[in-house]
Amino acid sequence: MKLIIAYIQPEKLRDVKKELFKKEVYRVSVSNAIGAGQQAGYTETYRGVVHEINLLKKVRLEVAVNDDFVDVTVAAIVKGAKSGKIGDGKIFIVPLEECIRIRTGEKGKKAIG
Repeated sequence: MKLIIAYIQPEKLRDVKKELFKKEVYRVSVSNAIGAGQQAGYTETYRGVVHEINLLKKVRLEVAVNDDFVDVTVAAIVKGAKSGKIGDGKIFIVPLEECIRIRTGEKGKKAIG
């Protein structure tokens, strides 16, 4: 079991969800995030004052999958999120020690679905 964590551009969320659903990956958690990366931010002038914006908006996706769905899930995220420009995002794959479905008490692969 693996936990796939992806940071993508907010405007790419719809495309990524579409690609995940095509691959029958339906269970995904989505949250807003801000952060700094290679983009390094930008400057903005408001009422004559220059503001440096170096924390940019991103969307964080978390998908817990069984080992046989890792490559499929990653490929779907890449296909939906890729624009070819700096700031497309990152994907992290980490081992998932255990998963428990609260309603039924199922554990492991069965709990992930």
